[in-house]
Amino acid sequence: MSSQPENDWIDLLRDSRDEVIPAWTSVVEATLAGRMTTSELTNDIREIFDGLTAGDGRGSDIRAAAYDGLRALVADLGRTRARQGFSPTEAAVSIFALKTAVLELLENRADLAAYQAFAKLSRFVDDLGLYMFETYASARETVIAQQAESLLELSTPVVKLWDGIVALPLVGTLDSARTQVVMEALLQALVDTGSEHAIIDITGVAAVDTQVAQHLLKTVQAARLLGAECIVSGIRPQIAQTVVALGIEFGDIHTKASLSDAMLLAMRRSGLDVVSRA
Repeated sequence: MSSQPENDWIDLLRDSRDEVIPAWTSVVEATLAGRMTTSELTNDIREIFDGLTAGDGRGSDIRAAAYDGLRALVADLGRTRARQGFSPTEAAVSIFALKTAVLELLENRADLAAYQAFAKLSRFVDDLGLYMFETYASARETVIAQQAESLLELSTPVVKLWDGIVALPLVGTLDSARTQVVMEALLQALVDTGSEHAIIDITGVAAVDTQVAQHLLKTVQAARLLGAECIVSGIRPQIAQTVVALGIEFGDIHTKASLSDAMLLAMRRSGLDVVSRA
């Protein structure tokens, strides 16, 4: 080894480039089980390898300015793996597999100096892998937050039932975040359709407690500010008993057992009626 002892692991990689890159690619490819093509994976690994071996005398601190380019590559890899839906293990192996590849290479050598260089490389790769995982975790949290927001929007469809009548069927639970989405969706629908009556159907809501009732009341009050009246439907016997036991007051808000009953009430308020044809 010709360079400084602190950086002999760089020489170890350079001297074994043609052997390490294919072995590294093979280890990662086996873990990913066909989720990436060999050429794509080889390009990623070659870029990281070049970032590891570029320059001399840079020390072993991955956060040093000399490794800015390498950190950018690894951070981009972590974000890409997160967006692609890779598991934490699948993301981390892209970095940590380098140790496996180099160790397999050294097993055929009786070179103490090479093993000493490998020990330094191992510590550096550990730090680099943890740095990549930090960016992966951050990007994954962003993806999950975006997906949760999309699910909230999809779970609050406002349906136009008749001229001047819209319905908002709710499924699941109501928390503060979802209530805000529900309220915005309903108010926007009232403005867009010019409706004066809204039916909030809670048939799909598993349970109604004081917090859920408060969220419903806020939504009704917001609709009234736009000149629309709300009817809450889907009041099952179990929910009615819970509401009474908790002492929840719906005040002058009309409630109905079913969506059809609420629809009939809304139509009558609009000056319409439903009659049975013989």
